[in-house]
Amino acid sequence: MEKNQTASTVYRKERSNTGFWLVVIGAALWGVDPLFRIILLQTMTSTQIVLIEHIIVSLVAIPVLWKFRADLKNLRARHWVAVIFISWGGSALATVLFTMALTNNDPNTVLLLQKMQPLFAIVLAKLLLKETLPRRFGGLFFIALAGTYLLTFGFTLPLGNWNTWIHAGSLLSLGAAALWGGSTVMGRLMLGQARYETVTSLRFVVALPLLFLMTWHEGAAWTFPSGTGEQAAVVLNVLGQALLPGLLSLLLYYKGLSSTKASVATLAELSFPMAGVLVNWIAFRTLITWEQLVGFILIWIALFAISRQQERSASVADAAPKLRTE
Repeated sequence: MEKNQTASTVYRKERSNTGFWLVVIGAALWGVDPLFRIILLQTMTSTQIVLIEHIIVSLVAIPVLWKFRADLKNLRARHWVAVIFISWGGSALATVLFTMALTNNDPNTVLLLQKMQPLFAIVLAKLLLKETLPRRFGGLFFIALAGTYLLTFGFTLPLGNWNTWIHAGSLLSLGAAALWGGSTVMGRLMLGQARYETVTSLRFVVALPLLFLMTWHEGAAWTFPSGTGEQAAVVLNVLGQALLPGLLSLLLYYKGLSSTKASVATLAELSFPMAGVLVNWIAFRTLITWEQLVGFILIWIALFAISRQQERSASVADAAPKLRTE
């Protein structure tokens, strides 16, 4: 009996570790997103880019939904609320905000601010999934806020410049981080009820009506380059954007999330801004400033403290059943 329990514990830990690294790889693929998106912004608006991306992925997702349509019968009202949040908030609005942020701020600032995602996700995991908050979370949260301020403004005060910063890319990026952090929690809720393929497909398909409405309301003209080479570049970047940081990344992400706690998975998502900054450095020669580095370190300190507490909590939880049987 003891051997069976030991084998079961090892299997759970191995599955959890595999899930953690799948989330890491999936989130890292999001980091190559600006490589495609910045080029597309030269010919399309943020909303148009996101709409086309979702249409392309939906061509793959709809047959998947048909194959696993039995999953849809198991969804209750709260699961459909989670689907709408993931698709409308995390897939449509957050992606549009992120794309707009890239046009209004330094790309590294936009990416590094995504390190705030774990804080949003941990709070929502507490409220919705009843996961316990780390000790001294309030103090750690303010440390992370200080880091966020440095990433956004450096050591300057924005007083007197409200019109220049209130709509800045930093706020757009934080909005995207909040929606993506919430989507992590909602995705974890959904994966207890449906396959990861179903959740991934629903994320794209359900977002389409909102994106069509947003694009229509925006009223921007659709433009397309006239040169053959420029047209080919747009097509290749659209396909690359939809299939790599779009479809493939989310398949890996939700597969990993199915065996990973939301509060832990959101820490694995930090590979996203890390990979993004690396891409910016290699492709666009964009380096971070020392103020951004200080802000980055402050946020990392807060998240590292939280992750250490999560590890200790997991160790105590694993030890508890053993103590009860002795």
